[in-house]
This record gives sequence, C-alpha cells and structure tokens, in this order.
Amino acid sequence: MTPAPLAARLSIPSGPLFFPVTAFGPDGALDLAAYRAHVRRGVEAGAAAVFACCGTGEFHALTPEEFQTCVRAAVEETAGRVPVVAGAGYGTALAVRYARLAEAAGADGLLAMPPYLVVAGQEGLLRHYREVAAATALPVIVYQRDNAVFTPATVVELARTDGIVGFKDGLGDLDLMQRVVSAVRTETTGDFLYFNGLPTAEQTQLAYRAIGVPLYSSAVFCFAPELALAFHAALNSGDDSTVRRLLDGFYRPFVELRAQGRGYAVSLVKAGVRLRGLDVGEVRPPLHEPTEDHVKHLAALIERGHALLEEGK
Repeated sequence: MTPAPLAARLSIPSGPLFFPVTAFGPDGALDLAAYRAHVRRGVEAGAAAVFACCGTGEFHALTPEEFQTCVRAAVEETAGRVPVVAGAGYGTALAVRYARLAEAAGADGLLAMPPYLVVAGQEGLLRHYREVAAATALPVIVYQRDNAVFTPATVVELARTDGIVGFKDGLGDLDLMQRVVSAVRTETTGDFLYFNGLPTAEQTQLAYRAIGVPLYSSAVFCFAPELALAFHAALNSGDDSTVRRLLDGFYRPFVELRAQGRGYAVSLVKAGVRLRGLDVGEVRPPLHEPTEDHVKHLAALIERGHALLEEGK
C-alpha cells in the first residue's frame, strides 16, 4: 500500500477509473491468469485506479475466497503504480468480513456497496457504514444506489465519520446530489470525494461535473480504453468538440444498446472485453449473456468509436 492517502491519489486522476470485470473459465471457475492480464492491460493503458470486485466485477457472484484472491492479484499487478479499491457489501457482518479480507490482501481502500435486500432507514444506514469504516484502517467510499439512498443530512454525517472519504452516486437524481454537495460543503470541513457511478457514466458526466462531482467510473475503459482515455482528456481540457463527437457517435448509442437487456451493464462490458481479444469468460448467473445480434452491434459501435477518434486528428 502506498503511504499517500487514497483521497489525494484520486482527487485529480490522470486517467479513467478502471472497474475490471472478473474472468471466469469455461467451467465457470475463476480464471486468475486472464484476470491478471485484464488488470495489467488496464494499468498499462493509463488507468488512474483499479476498483476490483465491484459491480462490473460481479462482486455479488464471488465467494469470499475468490474475492480475496482477485483483490490480491490486482494489488500485485498494479505494484503500487495506482491505488486498488475493493468492493464490500451485503449485511453489516459480511461487509465487515469483506473489508478485512480486502485489507489483508493489500487494498488501498473500499467501495462500500448497498446492504443486501433490506430497505433501511437513515439511522440504520448510517450505523451500517460507520461499522464498515471502523472495521479496518482502509478509507471508504460509500456507494448510493438501489436500496441505499441518503438524505443530505445523512451524507453530512458520513463525511464527518473517520475513515469515510467519499460518496459515489449510482442513483442519478441530480437535484438530490446538488443538495448533498451543498450540504457537505457548508456543514463540514475538509475535502470529500464525489463520484458519478451511473452505468456508462461518461454519458452524464457533463451534468455531474457542473454540480461539483468531478470523478466518474468508466466501464467502457474495460474494452475500449482508447475511447475512454480520449473522452477523459477532452473533458478535462475543455475540448467540447471531441466530447460531443464521442457522446453523439459512441456513448449515446452504447447506452441505448445497454438498455436492451437487464444486466447488460456487466455482461455487455464483458462481451466487449472478449471482442478485444481477451477471453474473460461469461457472466455468472443470475446475469445472462447478450444476444448474438447485440454483440455484433457492440462490435460495430467499437469500430465506429475508433473511426470518430480518427476524424478528430
């Protein structure tokens, strides 16, 4: 683990935040060699951080042993060049267990995902995430989505909690997020990280950046790092022409394709990785594979995206 705090390393990222898929072999077992290659390629391509075993990495489908194996492999492949943040979720007891497994594997931080199944009140959610944060020395990013939706007042309390350094939004309510950012800014001291965690976050990042959410996850980086890097650079440099060209010609059509199937935010990304020459296997149930026509459509979109990059030269 690098001595530099995770928040400082993520505050001004040099490239996209990489959420690798988890590789499985033909028998459905973990394919560690393919996973290592996927992580290594992402870091070499210019990822600013590796978020291992999170949503795109099918955290829900991994055993604790597989989880720790993958986190340790990601730590070894990054070799300190970029931070590794590991997922942690389910009920409080299991989330604490996953947090400790990640710490033992050498992770630099945690992405705390929603509790399993239950719809809890704000008091219970706050207690849950505080217990996860207290379980290890790792800094924690809280992930808002599904059954974990927070009021601005609760996020203020999260921001005041030792060990919690950031808030990732996968809900998409910009009004709520603006009130969250405002409340934390006016009622706490110190820096707090904000992430756009919607699927294909590039599609909405212009709006998120405008309300004070500068960081975003990039699933596209898994299978088209050239496009993700070009978008990231254009966004940060104010190259609006390139941003619009990629949004209109690649990202919007990709989002529309992703909407054609449940779970495509993961399985379509995994298909994209296979299309680019690395066999990371299929998704585990209850997710399912994209149709053959949808995979062909994805291949055409990737080709179109690269053509858009050539047009900008």
